[in-house]
Amino acid sequence: MKKMKNTIAIVLVFITLSCSKSKAQKTAFSKEALAESVLNTDGSPIAFKKILSQNKGKNVVIKIWASWCRDCIKDIPKAKEIQAAHPDATYIYISMDDTAEKWKYGIEKYDLKGIHYMAKDQMKGVFAKAIDLDWIPRTIIIDKKGKIVVYRAIETDFEKINNTLSQLENENN
Repeated sequence: MKKMKNTIAIVLVFITLSCSKSKAQKTAFSKEALAESVLNTDGSPIAFKKILSQNKGKNVVIKIWASWCRDCIKDIPKAKEIQAAHPDATYIYISMDDTAEKWKYGIEKYDLKGIHYMAKDQMKGVFAKAIDLDWIPRTIIIDKKGKIVVYRAIETDFEKINNTLSQLENENN
């Protein structure tokens, strides 16, 4: 019995460490994430590091979503409120849709304002793994220096997202 309790304790510690590792706050993207490409709306690939470099000097909100995702759709009105409250940030949407048609239809249907890309291999692909994607919608916030200030915010973290953007705006005034 004691041996079984020890085994269970070891397994629980392992699970806890594994989960906390994947949800840890990171301040920079991995080399794998930076090297990975996503697709522009015209279908051409663009390296994630190029997207980030094009937006250096700006506060950037990256929204990971998909048109088929019920939680993503429920997230859109609140995300639009945040976008309206913080119009100086750059909003980048990266879709996990499986076809360009569904992705582009979702952009139009939900009237998503921002810069749009689509992961080439969806939720289980190289890019998703490189950014530790385990849930959508997901928000990542990057400051003007290119540092990740929020690595993992999900659909219920509106206050965290709003407060972070307000703080970044105040730092720049």
